[in-house]
Amino acid sequence: MRSRLPLLAIFPVTVLTVVLATPFVLGDHPVRWESGSRLPEIVLDDSEATTPAPHTPGTPAGSGSDPAPSTAAGLQVAEPWKEGMPQWGVQIYWEEEKKKRSDSFIEAQARKQAKYLIGLGANSVSLSFPFYTGGITSNTLSTEAKTPSPERMSRVLTVFEEAGFRTTVRPIMDEAALDPPDGWRGNIEPDSRSAWFDSYGELLTPYLKAADKLKADTFVIGTELNSMEGDPGWTPLVADAEDIFSGEVAYDANWDNYVSGRIDMPVSHLGVDAYFPIKVADSASVDELVDGWNTWLDKKDTGELPNITIAEAGIGAMDGAYRAPGDFYTKRAVNPEVQATWYTAVCEVVQERRMKGVYWWSIWFDDDPNTPPDDEVASRLDFAGRPLTEKAVKSCFTSDYAGPGTDTAS
Repeated sequence: MRSRLPLLAIFPVTVLTVVLATPFVLGDHPVRWESGSRLPEIVLDDSEATTPAPHTPGTPAGSGSDPAPSTAAGLQVAEPWKEGMPQWGVQIYWEEEKKKRSDSFIEAQARKQAKYLIGLGANSVSLSFPFYTGGITSNTLSTEAKTPSPERMSRVLTVFEEAGFRTTVRPIMDEAALDPPDGWRGNIEPDSRSAWFDSYGELLTPYLKAADKLKADTFVIGTELNSMEGDPGWTPLVADAEDIFSGEVAYDANWDNYVSGRIDMPVSHLGVDAYFPIKVADSASVDELVDGWNTWLDKKDTGELPNITIAEAGIGAMDGAYRAPGDFYTKRAVNPEVQATWYTAVCEVVQERRMKGVYWWSIWFDDDPNTPPDDEVASRLDFAGRPLTEKAVKSCFTSDYAGPGTDTAS
C-alpha cells in the first residue's frame, strides 16, 4: 500500500525500471502517512448507546432497508473460514485517539465494525496498527501514543474472534518521520541493521504473545520493507516469532518488488500489497482492468497463484484513479463507478488466478462504516458508505469461489 513517489531520475534507464518507475512519478502507491494525515474523525460518545443502526452494505444509507440493531450474541460470520476457503477480508487500521477511548468503547466499536463486515459477507479481518521509527537511518523502533497496547489489541481481536472471523495481526511502520513521499518504509537504511533487528524483535514480542494467546491465524512480521528484504537478520527474528506464535508468520511485499524479483523472506506465507497502475480510461470495462492486472502479474508468474494473498487492494473513488490506484493524497472529482469497477475486476483476478483471497484497504477503526465519507476531507480510497463499492464487495464475498484448495507451487 505504499507510496514513495521517488524522482524518475534515480532509476536506471531500462525498459523494466521505466515501467516500474512511471507509477511512482504519477503517485500510484497508496500513501498512508499515518501521523497527522487522517482526515475526518467521527466524534462519538464513550458509549455504545449513541451508535446508529447500521445500513445494509450495498444499499444507500437511509434507504429504509436498514435492519434493526442486533445484539452482540447474534454477531456471527455466516460461514466461518476454514483452511482452503478464500479469505474474504478487510484491513482495519487502528490508531489510538488523542483522547483515549475507554475499553468498553473500543469493544463496542469493534462490534460495530464486525457487524458491518458480516453484512458484506466477509469471513476475515486484518487489524493493522502503527509503530514508529526516528528516521530513514534510525536503528530504533518504538510504540507511541497512537499505538494500541497488546492488551487493547487483544480486546478488539477477541470481538472478531468470537464473531468467527479469521484474524490477522499486522503492525506497520508509520512513515511520518521518513519525509514522505520521497522517504517511505521501503527505503529505510538503518545505521546498524543488527541493532534495528534487536529493536524490532523487542517491539514485536508482546504482540506476538498476545496474538498467540488469542489464537490469531496470521501475524505479519513486516510490510513493504523493500530495502530490508533478504537481510540475514530476518532468519533469527522469524525463528523467534515462530517460537512464540503458533499461527502463520507472513510478510506482505509491495507490488513493485513482488513483480520485479524474488521476495527473499524466511516466512511461511507471502502477501502482496497490490496497487498496479493501469493506463485506461475511466470508462474502462472490468475485462480491460482484469487484462491490466494479469499483465502485471505475468511479469512474476503466469497461471494460478494459489500461495498468494492480496494483502491490500483498493483504489480512489475518483477520476483518473486507474493510473494511480493507491494515490492517498490527491482529491480529483469523485467517481464511485471507478472504484466499484476496480473492486469487481480485482475479485475476478483473485478467482481466476486461484489466489488465497483479498483484503480491501481500508476502514479506519474509529470511523462509522455506515456513514458515507465526507469527500471534502476524506481519502478517496475510503469505500465504506459508498453503495456501488459495497455492492461489488458483497458480490465478491458471496461468490461461489471455493478457494485455492490444497497448496501447490505457484
